[in-house]
Formats: sequence, structure tokens, C-alpha cells
Amino acid sequence: MTDGKKAPTPTDLSTQSPDALEAMLTQAMSTRASNAPAVPTAGQRCGLIAIVGKPNVGKSTLLNALVGQKISITSRKAQTTRHRITGMRTVGPTQFVFVDTPGFQTRHSNALNRSLNRTVVGAVNDVDLIVFVVEAGQFNQADAKVLALLPANTPAILLANKFDLIHRRAEIAPWLKEMQERHNFAEFVPMSANNARDVERLFGICEKYLPEQPWMYGADELTDRSDRFMAAEIIREKLFRLTGDELPYTSTVIIDKYEEEGNLRRVAATIVVERDGHKGMIIGEKGEKLKRIGTEARHELETLTGGKVFLEIWVKVRSGWADDDARVKTFGYE
Repeated sequence: MTDGKKAPTPTDLSTQSPDALEAMLTQAMSTRASNAPAVPTAGQRCGLIAIVGKPNVGKSTLLNALVGQKISITSRKAQTTRHRITGMRTVGPTQFVFVDTPGFQTRHSNALNRSLNRTVVGAVNDVDLIVFVVEAGQFNQADAKVLALLPANTPAILLANKFDLIHRRAEIAPWLKEMQERHNFAEFVPMSANNARDVERLFGICEKYLPEQPWMYGADELTDRSDRFMAAEIIREKLFRLTGDELPYTSTVIIDKYEEEGNLRRVAATIVVERDGHKGMIIGEKGEKLKRIGTEARHELETLTGGKVFLEIWVKVRSGWADDDARVKTFGYE
């Protein structure tokens, strides 16, 4: 983060009329916003952009869309993302370095969640721009917990995701006014993370807040995470998707072996659960559930690596691991 960089002066919505708020919504749908600094035409620009929000609000889907490739796993299960995952996209002279963070957890205070929350707090205090993701027209206590973490001296964009589900734009004006009273957002961006045009528009908005400085990564790099890390994440995604809401989110995946032999990868992984009943749930009748998890994970890993993958998966019980600080750290959590 560049020292001394000031956030642009936000628009005071508390004094705006309904017509003015509607005009602001229209302006927000355009490529550029009037209250953002102009982008110099020469020189490289590069900066860190944190994507933050409550669990399951669409942060990982947004990161994948921005990078143009899946680097952060997704599922309907809350708290799917557990690590600070960096994704890069270089567009012209500007390199965008996006940081996807875990959803800030408020329901349980075990060692795992404390670790995840430290990751979020660390991310928002070390970036050039914050993208605060909420569902358009919605705001609850979980959103408020994340909003309270945002530092006052870092520009923050209010990204209203799933805006395509809002049928009448005028109805969101009171919500927008309330949000601006909660925090001095530098800009308001209504969009859908699944809309390619909205994603491209976000690049133009974020670019104006990034400092002029050399790129941090190569132009073709997409993430700072290793293939070994991605293997664990892909297996965990299949685990969550195929077990539904029955399996506690505390289940995790450890990579025991990741070997490369030319175009071949040999991967051995362990799924760690807290109870014997969870182990049976994952293995399934005659091992069918575990076999399916392995097959789907192997196919995706082969797509990712462009080669053949031999994958072996075991399931082990480690009672109470998610509330054991030492074991949480051993399992790779920050």
C-alpha cells in the first residue's frame, strides 16, 4: 500500500433528493464515476485490492470472474474460503492484485474461526482499495461486523452484488442513502458477478485508485498459490458440494504428497473430520461418495494442470482439531 495516498471525497447522500439518488444509480451503471480521480495515461499502475464481505456473499465468484480463471473455490456452504487468496489480472498498463478473504465469522469462536478472522483484519489494513461486497438492498449484522473493520483512510467501494435481482432501481435509493451514512464509501457499484460486462466495468472503476508503480507479478500470472494448494482446495470444494449441509464446515483437506513426473501428477490427500459419523458420511455406502469426490476432483485437477493425475484420498478423524490452535496452524491456516 502506498503511504500518503488520500481517498477521494465521497458524495454525501444524506442531503440528496430521491431524484438525485436515482440519477446517482444511473451514473453508477456507467463506466466511470465523477468522484474518482482521473487515471494518468502513461506509466504502469499496480495495487492491492481486498475483496471483503460476510460469508457466502459471492466474493470468490467475483474473484474468479475478475481473474478470468477459477482460483478460489465456491460452494453454498458458508465459510468455503479459508485463506487469503491472491489473484492477478493485468490489463494494459495496469496490474490489479485482488485479495479474496474468508467471510468474517461471528457465529462461532473456535481456533479455526479466530484464524480466519485474523486473515480478514490483516488484509483490509494492507491494501490500496477495498471492495465491500453486499447483496443489493440487503444489510444485516454479519455485514455490519465486516463494515466495522474497514479503515477510514483506505478508499472503499460499495459493491452491490446481485443487482440484476432488483426489479425497480428507485426502490434501492433509500438503502443506498443508509449505506453511505454507515460508511463514507468512495464509490457505489451495482453489478452482478456473473455478468461479464459488469466485471469489465469494475476494472475501469478500480484502476483509478491504484498508485503508479511497477507491477508486482508477471503479466501472465493469475495467482500466487501453488498447484499443491489448489489441489487441497479443489478436493475440499468437491467435499462440500457433494455432502451438502450435513457435513460441518470444520472438515478440511491436507495434501500428504504432490509429486510431478513430467506431465503426470501423483497426489495423496487426507480429509480430516472431527467425528466418526462424519467419516462415514464422506465415504458413503460401499465407498461411493468418496469415489465420486475423488473422481470429480481428479478431473478438475487434470484440467488445471493440463496432464494426467493419479489421486488417492483417505479420511481420518481428528477430534476437536478446529478448536486446537496448534493443530489449526499445523493444518496450514495462518
